[in-house]
Amino acid sequence: MNSKLKLIIGAVVVAALIVVANHFGVTEKINNLLTAALDWIESLGPIGYLAFILIYIIASALFISGAVLTLGAGLAFGVVKGSILVSAASVLAATVSFLIGRYIARDKVAKLIEKQPKFKAIDSAVAKEGWKIVGLTRLSPIFPFVFLNYAFGVTQVSLRDYVVASWIGMMPGTVMYVYLGSVGKTVADKTMTPEEKVLFVVGLLVTVAVTVYVTKIAKKALDSQLENETNTPLPTAENSL
Repeated sequence: MNSKLKLIIGAVVVAALIVVANHFGVTEKINNLLTAALDWIESLGPIGYLAFILIYIIASALFISGAVLTLGAGLAFGVVKGSILVSAASVLAATVSFLIGRYIARDKVAKLIEKQPKFKAIDSAVAKEGWKIVGLTRLSPIFPFVFLNYAFGVTQVSLRDYVVASWIGMMPGTVMYVYLGSVGKTVADKTMTPEEKVLFVVGLLVTVAVTVYVTKIAKKALDSQLENETNTPLPTAENSL
């Protein structure tokens, strides 16, 4: 009941924030800023892709979530091109932060990890399973993307295993967010027939369903691995709200 109550309260708070943001025009202003930034990136041509990747890397290094940029890529570039661009940007961002955590800011990252006791089990599991644990954590919502980028730098995982597992593990979420971001552009596209728009919506629903299903499986698999390390069950996603 406690977990359900937290979920209800969380949903009410989010809904209230959305209503307030819409009432005061905050949502519209953010969308306008995002649209302007993406229009600028598009106007740069091929150089715009490099600008997008650079912005993504900087945001990740500053512990800023790339969710808005990922959604924006779907809006600006469409599903296929946006997914490829975000995939490249997120992997490069993850690699840069990983290298900073391993060779430049190792002590600071180690102190940061001390505030995340669950990650100690991750560290132990990585020593045994390596890339498998990295991939599962990317699929599971236990830890934020930007935190993992730095935190894995102080583990024993190799750079190669980290990059490959991160790329594969981040792919489902990347495609889903890019797909979501492309909705506005697709709906406004007058060249698409109603049938094509219906197929687009069906594809979106399938993408979301598959991503949620894969995430759920990964969460269970990761919990099982970590419980072997700690011998104590980890909090569920509901209890971590």
